[in-house]
Amino acid sequence: MEQVFGRPKALSEKRLHYCPGCTHGIIHRLVAEAIDDLGIQDKTIGVAPVGCAVLAYDYFNLDFQQAAHGRAPAVATGIKRVLPDRFVFTYQGDGDLASIGMAEIVHAAARGEKITVIFINNAIYGMTGGQMAPTSLPGQKTTTSPYGRDINTVGYPIRVAEMLTTLDGPAYISRVSVHDPKHINKAKEAIRKAFEVQIQGLGFSLVEVLSTCPTNWGLSPREALKWLEENMIPYYPLGVFKSPEEVSKVGA
Repeated sequence: MEQVFGRPKALSEKRLHYCPGCTHGIIHRLVAEAIDDLGIQDKTIGVAPVGCAVLAYDYFNLDFQQAAHGRAPAVATGIKRVLPDRFVFTYQGDGDLASIGMAEIVHAAARGEKITVIFINNAIYGMTGGQMAPTSLPGQKTTTSPYGRDINTVGYPIRVAEMLTTLDGPAYISRVSVHDPKHINKAKEAIRKAFEVQIQGLGFSLVEVLSTCPTNWGLSPREALKWLEENMIPYYPLGVFKSPEEVSKVGA
């Protein structure tokens, strides 16, 4: 019988540790599918964050480097400069990238480092107990904002994609979501486009992926998908914020 759907070669067979309903697994698959499609598995190096995705090195059939909390862009920069023929990407959550790692992501983008960043935004600290993140929404209840995020005392959530778009270094920046099949397909297209930007040496690329955290949001997996659609997307609008016209299809 012909197999019409299977595990990407770039994805390992190890069972994921993520909570039920967490969309990290979907995003892992999209990254692996893009790597397979482009035929770059043997020359790809990933950089794992500190956070829920800290074990990413176990889930991909790729060379991986673990980075200290927030330092993945700096580590990726070093790898890419030493091995410029390699494809280098980071996989980071909002606590890792937008809090302790804010300086690293801003300066890597400003320098136009030829790396790709997969940025997972679930509006909360997932691994450490559900604390308020830089991306938590106004009024959102977390373990450290039990009455809801108060913008008068802690300020507004940071829109990373829009912020980095103001810099000259990035070549491609987009925001996608994985809350339903249509948007999952669009997310794969964006991830592949970001990878193509690096392959063609055009500069820094980042894809922000809106993701769910049912456990720390206190919702069922189905409710979490709906909450993302109704609450996160209005504050974090989807779309392409920056894209070089000269990007062509690779490995098609």
